[in-house]
Amino acid sequence: MVLHSSRKQFLKWSVIEMLDMEIIDIHCHFDHGAVGESAKRNELHKADLAFLKKERERLGIKKTFMSSFSSVCSTERIYEENEYLFEKMQKATWLYQWVVLDPREKRLFSQVESLLKKDKIVGIKIHPELHKYEILDYADEIFAFANEHKTTVLMHPPATIVKTAAVADKYPDMNLIIAHLGVMEHIDAIANAKHGNVYTDTSGQASYKNNILEYAVEKVGSEKIFFGTDTYSCAFQVGRILLAGISKKDKENILRNNAIKFFIK
Repeated sequence: MVLHSSRKQFLKWSVIEMLDMEIIDIHCHFDHGAVGESAKRNELHKADLAFLKKERERLGIKKTFMSSFSSVCSTERIYEENEYLFEKMQKATWLYQWVVLDPREKRLFSQVESLLKKDKIVGIKIHPELHKYEILDYADEIFAFANEHKTTVLMHPPATIVKTAAVADKYPDMNLIIAHLGVMEHIDAIANAKHGNVYTDTSGQASYKNNILEYAVEKVGSEKIFFGTDTYSCAFQVGRILLAGISKKDKENILRNNAIKFFIK
């Protein structure tokens, strides 16, 4: 098969861009055999820190923002998992941390408040679906807390994306990242944000949709989109951005510039 010259040029440019760019992954999880982590994880779905580090070095992902599977899949050990990752992070320059919060466990607010003062803590991670609570019952409490500390909340998307994002209109000093860009409601929530403090990330499976990334960039701008991998192949996720039908500047915003602006000090 002979590649058309414009296609060869495009692919060559994309690979060179990948090799030259320092990428920042703002949404990832790791396994370490703790409570709540899936027993089905095996060699076909590796997600321990050693494997993730090796893959990121291969692809030029220089920094990764993490929380453990155990802390988001279960409510049994959130406090302990937050402490465990904080200890790991001290010895790994590539690791940054989301502190996981379940609003029903009140001691976590004190832990989060303390950790937010530490270096390389990027914000608060919430997962209403797996922690099994209705986000609209707790959004004011969580967002008010984040607003007080002028920090960012990374939220797994609930069924009520637009309604939940509207709660953030009351809290201009916090930022809300609604993870897993994949439906029109992500875009509507960003577009409707009164203070422009609602964002999304590319993590998860929905990136495979034909026009989801391109449409989001067109409607709300690449400045509102962060790069993330979640639990999936970072090679797939990087390729989806680098080969997307958007400008080089948009790719740079998503893959690194936005994260540097918001999180890297």
